[in-house]
Amino acid sequence: MEDSIVISAVFMAYLLDLLLGDPSYLPHPIVYFGKMIAKGENVLNNGKHRILKGVVLVMTLLLLVFASFYGLQKLVQSQGPYASGLFVMVFFFFGLANRTLVKEGRMVFDALEQKGLEAGRQQLSRIVGRDTSELNEQQIRTAVLETMAENLSDGVVAPMFWYALLGIPGMMAYKLINTFDSMIAYKNERYIQFGRFAAILDDAVNFIPARITGLLMVLVSFSLRAFRYMFLFGNKHSSPNAGYPESALAGILDVRFGGPNIYHGKLIEKPFIGYNNRPLLYKDFKISARINHAVCLLSVIVLIVIQIYLN
Repeated sequence: MEDSIVISAVFMAYLLDLLLGDPSYLPHPIVYFGKMIAKGENVLNNGKHRILKGVVLVMTLLLLVFASFYGLQKLVQSQGPYASGLFVMVFFFFGLANRTLVKEGRMVFDALEQKGLEAGRQQLSRIVGRDTSELNEQQIRTAVLETMAENLSDGVVAPMFWYALLGIPGMMAYKLINTFDSMIAYKNERYIQFGRFAAILDDAVNFIPARITGLLMVLVSFSLRAFRYMFLFGNKHSSPNAGYPESALAGILDVRFGGPNIYHGKLIEKPFIGYNNRPLLYKDFKISARINHAVCLLSVIVLIVIQIYLN
């Protein structure tokens, strides 16, 4: 009975994300993760031994978060199967970010279509780390689609992967690592040393999920070109992981991603992914959104099947 309740909770969490996304009126664990990271970085990121200090902060918060959720999970389990199901539903919901990812992408395309170039640049700056002030329409649309592909792994597949291995504590620990990466894993003067371990750890925990994401994108699209692009371009990206889902989407859409961009004031030469440098259209966003939703649903189904088989 308990297993069926937990499985139902996973599917309910998926439906909640599909319907609600990340409502601003709900207290989200990621917000508190960000506050802890910011406070720790403010205290430790100075003087000598910054690499070591970064390791200390990451490992301390990682152990704290995992242990806290593990203890909370044990406490909830002692209250019965329905309490366990509620615990899983709530935090699995917080661990997913599919609806929000698609929504943010749509908002950029809509701003560009309805309000013009500057509005598109400003809306894009909410979801990417690159400098958007000089981007043209093609570059803005490219950035949106690249981000949707990359974050399909980070925000959907990877959290479920770590849930499958380590339950809610593993899922929340992954979200903490991903938050570290988004806050301090930059190659600029402030973070090049302090955030080095966080960047390496994020690459490690996303290594398998990123490749699974690319394969799932191939499966839901039935695109042989996407499969071929993963092998042609996946390992040419500056990131060891982002190239695989981005390559898959480039193959699905038959477009070209990549190229040089400015991140935090520094020009980064990113290799091109794909061959067809055609104009990107709103319909490309719609296809990408369908891919994201299909991969998310397929991932949930696979996860539930695994849980049924193991139990």
